[in-house]
Amino acid sequence: MDRLQIIKSPIVAEFEQFKKFFDSSLRSSNPLLNDVLKYIKRGKGKMMRPILALLVAKAYGEVSDPVYHGALALELLHSASLIHDDVVDESDERRGQKSVNAIYDNKVSVLVGDFILSTALHHAALTQNPRIVDIISKLGQNLAEGEIIQLSNTMSSTFSEDVYYEVIRKKTAILFSSCATVGGCSVGVSEEIIQRFYQFGEFLGIAFQIRDDIFDYFSDTTIGKPTGNDMREGKLTLPALYVLNHTKDPSLIKMASKIRAMEANDAEISHFIDQIKKNGGIEYAEKMMYEYRNKAVDMLPDDLSEELRDSLIAYVDFVVERSK
Repeated sequence: MDRLQIIKSPIVAEFEQFKKFFDSSLRSSNPLLNDVLKYIKRGKGKMMRPILALLVAKAYGEVSDPVYHGALALELLHSASLIHDDVVDESDERRGQKSVNAIYDNKVSVLVGDFILSTALHHAALTQNPRIVDIISKLGQNLAEGEIIQLSNTMSSTFSEDVYYEVIRKKTAILFSSCATVGGCSVGVSEEIIQRFYQFGEFLGIAFQIRDDIFDYFSDTTIGKPTGNDMREGKLTLPALYVLNHTKDPSLIKMASKIRAMEANDAEISHFIDQIKKNGGIEYAEKMMYEYRNKAVDMLPDDLSEELRDSLIAYVDFVVERSK
């Protein structure tokens, strides 16, 4: 049994039901909108975030309609944020396929993102659980705030790991912690268990983003973005921040400032990447990723069944060891 099968084994039937919910939620009588929604559904990925909500709910109760609606609201809000992010970042690819804005245009992308966001809010309301509605609303705020912090950080003259972690807590980790929390809230677990799963999701999400950021330093078309793509958008991630603060090399600092200003050409970015690798940036990032992996596992409650514990540990290991 491969790792994905281990992850899904406690929720095989529930996940199939969720996929039906997801497919039926993204439909419209408008031909253009329906065409875009079909395109989005073709690139929906493994749906790891709603899987987390389903697993947590299954660990402590039955996966019923409130769980499905809550998990769906989270996945739809995430999808809407990615569509809007691609417009902001002027990205041409998403998960190895053309982004919505590359196929259609920015106007269509923003409006489709708004449609999906509104659909997410509708399903949040269908949970009939005020706390879940609050979690999903705050998730939307955090995603937007994280993007703004990231944009403003491209103008900074400092290279702060603290700001880096603040951004990924709001842009990535909050998605995982929200999914885990919604799963717990859906079946009425105790506040102590909810808080443990919130921390589990946050640590998991930080590890997930560090792995994503490491990908940017290697050439592999299966990842869905070219090497150095973050740097072309003016973003400096953990491997670079470590080397810049550790070596304090004036030439690297000058190049980093040029990258943030989006004035560096491909040859300069390639040279910068080589220097980050030579100075231990990847090793440091991997070390931090595994530290957060271990923190996540340590947060798992003691009363989990063996099947659910194995599934959630496999989930964490899938995140840190994935190849795309």
